[in-house]
Amino acid sequence: MTDKRKAIFSTAYFPPINYISEILKCETIIIERFENYSKQSYRNRCEILSPNGKLALSVPIVKTVKPKQLIKDVKIDYKNNWQALHLKSLKTAYLSSPFFEFYIDAFLSFFEKKYTFLFDYNIEILQKLFSELEINKKIIFTEEYYTEYFLPDFRNSIHPKKQLQQSENKTYSKKYTQVFFNKFDFISDLSILDLLFNEGPNAVEICNNFISD
Repeated sequence: MTDKRKAIFSTAYFPPINYISEILKCETIIIERFENYSKQSYRNRCEILSPNGKLALSVPIVKTVKPKQLIKDVKIDYKNNWQALHLKSLKTAYLSSPFFEFYIDAFLSFFEKKYTFLFDYNIEILQKLFSELEINKKIIFTEEYYTEYFLPDFRNSIHPKKQLQQSENKTYSKKYTQVFFNKFDFISDLSILDLLFNEGPNAVEICNNFISD
């Protein structure tokens, strides 16, 4: 029997709406610490809506000589000032949104403070999101890696490439007004920041109405 009171997730950088939607359905969130890091996933990237369309913001990581490394050991690379670039991109995208000025101060430290490990960085972001969204969920961490769990497992199913495939099958969230609605059709399942800056206190309700067919 699957225990739906718990679910397991990968770590994520300002995760997509679907990630938060699934979190709201369970009581305890298990975050995977012992999987191998995988590229081009939400583990180190988020997607926002810029004046030129969907934009992926990626956190660079320190490359190692080993072909694989555990996600808990992945270090952030600061050779380039990506934090300033990400913050500038958010301002360009959302400065005119209804709730940008209300929420941005809560997240500024994530673009100023230098974290050593990606996992620690993402967890603090998630905890801050919980605080701003008034989400009260217990977070625990894996102690070893298992391929399968008898509970909902979103470690690999919530992924940018799978999101693209799902969108072709009419995956959508409850539509809300995005900043560049006059330029682009509604884009579903962007970073939770897109929803927060555009809808503010309504964000959780919209997450609860996320639908995936």
